[in-house]
Amino acid sequence: MASHMIDQFFFNHIVSNEEMRNLFEEDNAVQNLLDVEAALARAEAKLGMIPQYAADEICKKAKLEYLDRNKIKADILRLEHSLMPFIKAVQSICEGDAGEFIHFGATTQDIRDTAMALNIKKAREIIYKDLNEMCKVLADMSIKHKDTAMAGRTHGQQALPITFGYKAAVWLDEMQRHVERLEETKDRLLVGNMNGGVGTFASFGESGPEVERLVMEDLGLNVPNICWQASRDRFAEFLSILAMIASTCSKISNEIYNMQATEVNEVAEGFKKGQLGSSTMPHKRNPETCESVMSIAKIARSNANVMLQVMETEHERDGSMWRTEWILIPETCIYTSYVLRLCMGILERLDVKQENMLKNLNILNGLIISEKVMFAISDKLGKQTAHTIVYETSMRAYEENRKLSEVIAEDPRTRDVFTKEEIDELLDPTKYVGLSAEITKSVVKAWNDRAVKER
Repeated sequence: MASHMIDQFFFNHIVSNEEMRNLFEEDNAVQNLLDVEAALARAEAKLGMIPQYAADEICKKAKLEYLDRNKIKADILRLEHSLMPFIKAVQSICEGDAGEFIHFGATTQDIRDTAMALNIKKAREIIYKDLNEMCKVLADMSIKHKDTAMAGRTHGQQALPITFGYKAAVWLDEMQRHVERLEETKDRLLVGNMNGGVGTFASFGESGPEVERLVMEDLGLNVPNICWQASRDRFAEFLSILAMIASTCSKISNEIYNMQATEVNEVAEGFKKGQLGSSTMPHKRNPETCESVMSIAKIARSNANVMLQVMETEHERDGSMWRTEWILIPETCIYTSYVLRLCMGILERLDVKQENMLKNLNILNGLIISEKVMFAISDKLGKQTAHTIVYETSMRAYEENRKLSEVIAEDPRTRDVFTKEEIDELLDPTKYVGLSAEITKSVVKAWNDRAVKER
C-alpha cells in the first residue's frame, strides 16, 4: 500500500499530475540506470575496451522487463547496495561471458548521477512547456483586462487605481524570467558523469575522457569539465529555480485568494456545478485550488533549501548528502509541475468581477485619488501646500465618512480654486490609472516577440 500521497490511489491527484509522476515512476528510474550502463558498454566497445559482442548482449539484456524483481529486491537487502543487484541481475542473463563486462570502470555515482540527469532533462522539458503555456494564458488575460480599472493596493490598503490587466502583466513578466532562467541553465544543468571512483579516469586509463564523451553524446547530455560528484550546484540551482516558479504560482494564488474574500469579491475561482465547498456550510465557495497551490509550493521551497545543504559535501564524495537528492529532485519536479498546471487552470477559469472592482474603487469616497487632487492643487498653490491641504481634508473625510470632493469644495483654501465639476472630474478613479494599458501592452509584446522568435 502507498504511504506517500504522491503514490496514493485516492489522493495522488491533489499533490501531483500523472505525467510527472510517470516520469519519476520507479520502473522508469531504474531503466534510466540500465540505459546508462548500456551507453557505457557501447562507448567502451567502440574504443576496443570491451568486446563488441559483450556490448551488444549487455544492451540487449539491460531491460528491466527481463529481470527478476524479487531476486533484485532480496539482493538489495542482502548487499545493502543500491546498484550492484541490478548489475548482477543483467550479468546473470547475458549469454556467455558478456555480463562480465558490464559497468566496466564506472562507479555507482557515475551511473546514478547520469541517470538523474536524464530524468531532469525530461522533467525540465515538461516544466518548460508548461511555463510557456502559462505565459500565453497570462498574456491573453493581460490584454483582455488592460483597461479594467481596479484598486491598486500597498501594505494591504487601497493606494492608487491600476487595471487588472496591469496586475496580470506583472505576473507575466515574472513568469517570463523563469522561462529565461530555465533556458540559461540548460547547458550547465544537463551534464552527466563518467569518470570513475574519484573522477580521475584511473579505472578507464587514457581512454577515459573519450569514454565519457561518447556516453554523454549517446545519452544527449553535456560533458563536464571535471568530475562533479562532490559539486552539487547544478541540482541546487535547478531546484532553486523550481522553487521560484512554485513561489510565483503561490503568489498569484494568494492574491486571488485575497481578492476572492467575501468583502472584496473582485475575482473568484471557477466553480462547477455539483462542486462542494464545505461539509457543514452548504453556501461556501472556497478558493480550494488556490489553497492547494499555496500549500504544495511551501514544500517545493523547503526542498530547495535542503538541496542547498546537500552542496556541502565532504572530500571527493559524500553519500550521506548525495542520497538526499533521490528524494528531493523527484518530489520538487512533481510538486512544481503540479502547482504550475493548477495555477494555470485557476487563471483559465477565473471569474473577473469588473463591477465589483469598480465598486471597490469608490469605497473610499474619492480618497484613492488624493494624489491626483494634490498635484492639481499644487499647480495653483505649490506642492507642499497642496500636500498639507489634501492630507488635512483626507483625514477629515476619513473621520466624518464623507466624500473627499465635498470636504475639498467647502475648504476655504480650495473652494475658490476649483468648481464642483472640476473636482468631480478630478475624482474619477478610472481616469487615473497612469500608463497601465500601455505598460501591459509592452509586456505582452515582449512575450509575443519571444514566442514568435522561438517558433
